Amino acid sequence: MTSLNVLQQLNIFKDQFGREKRKLRISVTDRCNFKCVYCMPEHPKWMAKHQLLSFEELYQFCDFMVQRGIEHIRITGGEPLMRQGVVHFIAQLQSLKKKGLKKVSMTTNGHYLKQYVKGLKQAGLDDINISLDSLDQDQFFQLTQRQIEPVLQGIHAAKEAGLKIKINTVLIKNLNENQIIPLVRWSIQHNVQLRFIEYMPLDGDGQWSHADVVSEQEILAILSQFFVVNEDIQQGSNPARQYFIQQHPIGIISTISHSFCKQCNRLRLNAQGEFFNCLFAKNGLNIKSDIQQLVTHPKKAQHRLDAQLGHYIWHKERGYHAIQTKPITSNRKISMYQIGG
Repeated sequence: MTSLNVLQQLNIFKDQFGREKRKLRISVTDRCNFKCVYCMPEHPKWMAKHQLLSFEELYQFCDFMVQRGIEHIRITGGEPLMRQGVVHFIAQLQSLKKKGLKKVSMTTNGHYLKQYVKGLKQAGLDDINISLDSLDQDQFFQLTQRQIEPVLQGIHAAKEAGLKIKINTVLIKNLNENQIIPLVRWSIQHNVQLRFIEYMPLDGDGQWSHADVVSEQEILAILSQFFVVNEDIQQGSNPARQYFIQQHPIGIISTISHSFCKQCNRLRLNAQGEFFNCLFAKNGLNIKSDIQQLVTHPKKAQHRLDAQLGHYIWHKERGYHAIQTKPITSNRKISMYQIGG
């Protein structure tokens, strides 16, 4: 019996490098009201709403995955709060905690957060990541084509509601690296955890260049001019390497210069039912019809999904750099807004 078949019998998805899959990111929509330069193309082509998986179908898939080792589900977009019914979906997911699910999270741009935060807290959302790429109003608008004030109000409302918060900042050279020190000081003042993210080749129009990356080493060099920076070496499967400034945690996600792929335990599903074993995977797996059949013909669908996903996940690449060195075998145009990052 092969190692893959043994793992399927144990109901835990695992890849060829021994990484057990414990985290699932569900993109509930590709639509977003921001036009972040590192994410959204100039002229996005949205998925047709009638082609999206229903929340009932998504729930059944989450149930299936929790029974196969998933412990953490993150709801993403696009902007997930733009899809009506997402708060109820998060409440539904709470029932899976008796089956092994430990955490339900969300990533948002924060624009609509103020009006939804009480509902999210009541629905049982465990924590939330909020994008904030600049504290300067003009620069924020340049980056997103939106005003910053609703985002700051959303962050404040989330804190007031008692939600655990992380702030995500994507840095682009000659655009917003001047915000590193202001954001650190702001995060310390407001007691929220901040994570800097290296600019990745996931922009909608394919304009990414390595020259635009503000690397982890460069971020640390800037921080060291103003603060004493201490490293926490216990990274594990966390995508961010963690540092401390005045005992305040600061994370750096350095996919380009120092990737965390060795311990990656994440899987991804987009709103149309395309499954990805890696954020940078050249080819996804279309499992929409099988997910839909989880509602109508569960046993048959479970058998098919076990076989398809087991094989696809098993063959997950070692990591980002391994994928980049392989010849291009598909025309997939990777874009952050379609898969949630």
